[in-house]
Amino acid sequence: MAGRGKLIAVIGDEDTCSGLLLGGVGELNKNRKPNFLVVEKDTSITEIEETFKSFLSRDDIGIILINQFIAEMIRHAIDAHMLSIPAVLEIPSKEHPYDASKDSILRRAKGMFSAEDFW
Repeated sequence: MAGRGKLIAVIGDEDTCSGLLLGGVGELNKNRKPNFLVVEKDTSITEIEETFKSFLSRDDIGIILINQFIAEMIRHAIDAHMLSIPAVLEIPSKEHPYDASKDSILRRAKGMFSAEDFW
């Protein structure tokens, strides 16, 4: 991967994945594995978690975008990820607004600072 950038991976609902794929995010790696998972109502939590863990282990992925309502299904796996790369960013979906109190990264960041740091 020297000389090449890293990919953005997506785990999301159909609208989120479609929009990002139309924006040029989608790719297949040399093993023909996609960098996205469209989560539908019959997608199992096991499949979501396995896809998330496979994205974490790929050296060609730098950012994982995941709809927050899907992240809630595998919160334990997201909370266990402590490395900065790939970064895991929780994003809203059309039908589920963003809730900052549920975001793992934001909770960790708040724990790093105290109220006195901002005065």
